[in-house]
Amino acid sequence: MAGKVLVAYYSYSGNTKSVAEKIHSIVGGDLFEIKTVQKYPANYNEVINLAKKEKAENYKPQLVEMPDISAYDKIYLGSPVWWYTFATPIKSFLAGADFSGKVIIPFCTHGGGGAAETFSDIKNFCPDSVVKTGYAIYERSVKPSEMENWINGEA
Repeated sequence: MAGKVLVAYYSYSGNTKSVAEKIHSIVGGDLFEIKTVQKYPANYNEVINLAKKEKAENYKPQLVEMPDISAYDKIYLGSPVWWYTFATPIKSFLAGADFSGKVIIPFCTHGGGGAAETFSDIKNFCPDSVVKTGYAIYERSVKPSEMENWINGEA
């Protein structure tokens, strides 16, 4: 289906979910929450330590489900920044389907460190996709006009 849009995201604390919902309200299409079979610990320090271990081991957690990526042309892809890159559930999502020829428009939420390597790592992970300029948001501090400018410039 030509021109079909997917807003897919993984959210640990709700920050990325909030941003994804705002993007979805602007661009439309389908909204998909990436969920892992094994839940992450509620304790923030435990999550930080686990995320560091998962990154070091190139771990890809099992996902509850995967949408049919072939049905979409444009994918807004959201993640919290974990250890200077996207969260490991995003790695599972990207490894779970063929994103060749798809337009990926990444966004991330962070606690003050910025996007770091998040967007370049997505480009490296999806070399046969068109990865547009990403949008980094500090926690939930979305500026609607800034977001709309980003969407209009990159979508």
